[in-house]
Amino acid sequence: METLTLGAVVYDPKVVTIWEGFKSWFIDRDLRFDFVLYSTYERLVEGLLTGEVHVAWNSPLAWIEAERAAPIFGKRARAVAMRDTDRDLTSVIVVRADSNIRAIGGLAGKAIAVGAMDSPQATLIPLLLIADAGLRPGTDVRLERNDLLVGKHGDHVGGEREAARALVAGRVEAACMLDASHLAFTREGTLPPGSTRILAQTPPYDHCNVSILGDAPIDLVGRFVDLLVGMEYEDPVVRPLLDLEGLKRWLPGRVKGYAQLNRAVDAFGALHGWLDRMKDMAGTGR
Repeated sequence: METLTLGAVVYDPKVVTIWEGFKSWFIDRDLRFDFVLYSTYERLVEGLLTGEVHVAWNSPLAWIEAERAAPIFGKRARAVAMRDTDRDLTSVIVVRADSNIRAIGGLAGKAIAVGAMDSPQATLIPLLLIADAGLRPGTDVRLERNDLLVGKHGDHVGGEREAARALVAGRVEAACMLDASHLAFTREGTLPPGSTRILAQTPPYDHCNVSILGDAPIDLVGRFVDLLVGMEYEDPVVRPLLDLEGLKRWLPGRVKGYAQLNRAVDAFGALHGWLDRMKDMAGTGR
């Protein structure tokens, strides 16, 4: 009997705990399941494309990588599940409370701190908001990048936290971060309460999803998704794991919430080099 194999990125040690726990839960329900851990999302997507894993627990940028690279390998990517907390997120551009900047246009000639270069929530999507307002990031607005753990796509939040610290320290006039991170940084004291205000906020977008390719074993994937979506927060076995993973319910996957990130990828050329490498890989038959 075939084993369904999932790939995930270790952006935090808790990832091991989460998937070891889920593995036992799946096996107890007669699903042969295992997982493979990767150090970066690029390696995870490559593993999905080359058949190392059947399923990938993808960041939003990794989803776009998979979606765009799949046709190169003669395949098609699908999003089959996501957390309830992956839907309708927003990013914010934050300034100090005493700043005289009142609109995005006021950032012209100023310095703004962002997260890692591959962070959708703390770099790519908020910079698209700035570009849509008529300012060219890196030209009309100076960027202070915080490239912590590039390849993790900002999941560790370290780059966002450093951007917040740069704002408090006065090195920049604004900082980009997830709306939820802004709240968390205020609660933990990274941003002293009352010291900042939101200058601008992006439209809602979606975050991570569970991705497969069209040649995945349909029966195994169907059973996996049914079990995933059927997890109940009241279950004392999975509740601690759901808490670690930051959700209360798994939902069916959807892709309508990636339009902003797709535009940002195109606007800033975020995947050009990687997609060229995928073409080379597909051409060599690896």
